[in-house]
Amino acid sequence: MTGALFKANFWSTDILSTAGYDCLIQHLNNGRKNCKEFEDFLKERASIEEKYGKDLLNLSRKKPCGQSEINTLKRALEVFKQQVDNVAQCHIQLAQTLREEARKMEEFREKQKLQRKKTEILMDAIHKQKSLQFKKTMDAKKTYEQKCRDKDEAEQAVHRSANLVNPKQQEKLFVKLATSKTAVEDSDKTYMMHISTLDKIREDWQSEHIKACEMFEAQECERINFFRNALWLHMNQLSQQCVTSDDMYEEVRKSLEACSIEKDIAFFVNHRKTGQTPPAPIMYENFYCPQKNTASQGKALGPNLVRRGPLPVPRSTPDDQDYSLVNDYSLIYQ
Repeated sequence: MTGALFKANFWSTDILSTAGYDCLIQHLNNGRKNCKEFEDFLKERASIEEKYGKDLLNLSRKKPCGQSEINTLKRALEVFKQQVDNVAQCHIQLAQTLREEARKMEEFREKQKLQRKKTEILMDAIHKQKSLQFKKTMDAKKTYEQKCRDKDEAEQAVHRSANLVNPKQQEKLFVKLATSKTAVEDSDKTYMMHISTLDKIREDWQSEHIKACEMFEAQECERINFFRNALWLHMNQLSQQCVTSDDMYEEVRKSLEACSIEKDIAFFVNHRKTGQTPPAPIMYENFYCPQKNTASQGKALGPNLVRRGPLPVPRSTPDDQDYSLVNDYSLIYQ
């Protein structure tokens, strides 16, 4: 904590100037605005985290992902889907945490606003009082100076009329001089009274200005510290989110390490095998000379399959004119 920098560096030689005070108020307002911006940032980040978490949740619960896998890889995918679900829940929880941090920032901001309000009201009032009293003092000074000039003119008039014989004229000048002297004395008293009052107000304002500077500096130190800690905490929360997500992903990696290609292949074979004997070769069959063991070929012929009889043997040779006759039936059209 610095402690005394504000009250030593925000003054002005002009008694009516509020430049130092205005500069401090502007700085504090900017600080409050910065807190509001960070608060809004947290709320927006919370909305993003919540939407991402819900989208990820819908993805893990509704979108198929290797649903027909079997055995060890199936178990690994189940762990994967569960951990994605857990990560989604973590993002939704992070959104709630960020909204809570935003609420704390808002409460802090409003607390400082209320603390400053009394000081600002007091300072605004004393600034107006000082300005008003300064105006009264300057008006009293003008009146006093004018009365002094009037008295000086009255004295000069008396001196110029010293050789006048008319006693009434001289008496009038003396009366005017006496009146002007009385007016000077009265205006002087009034002027001095306003000066005294202004000085008292100036001292009060100076004292309150110092108190305000001390209070504003303490608030600013508190605000910077709170803002810094809030940002630090936000980074820790995001880091923790990454660590938690990585722990969940590590569970998936462990399940994948337990995945066995050999076991999955063997599991598939044992549960889905269709037989161990391949089909026999398909043999050639002569249409006129069928083989007897047709059942041993690639496809069974069936018990009721009817085959043609053997090919008839011609009774004549190819050179015989009756070669075309089969059982007295001629193949040549006559």
